[in-house]
Amino acid sequence: MFDLQSCLVFLQQHRGQFRIRIYERENFGGQMHELMDDCESLQDRYYMSDCQSCNVMDGHWLMFEQPSYRGRMMYMRPGEYRNLRETGMGHMMRISSIRRIMDLC
Repeated sequence: MFDLQSCLVFLQQHRGQFRIRIYERENFGGQMHELMDDCESLQDRYYMSDCQSCNVMDGHWLMFEQPSYRGRMMYMRPGEYRNLRETGMGHMMRISSIRRIMDLC
């Protein structure tokens, strides 16, 4: 399980823009949506039942297994993630909501 408290020690507060591109399929395939703010439900907002790859362009993000930022989560820092199933706990979860990491406190 991801331990947010221990990870926050290594993060610097991000003061700029937040941008992430999420993709329905691995290797940046399928539907693509660019987010600049939190998304409580990928299904409700974009009619996406899952996210299998992403490109974090700005900021630090948390991806959650359930809507409304509940369930297990994965921390995503800037970079390209061609297959979320191969990163940490990604193989065991479906992404249903996404939130920016805004505060360190």
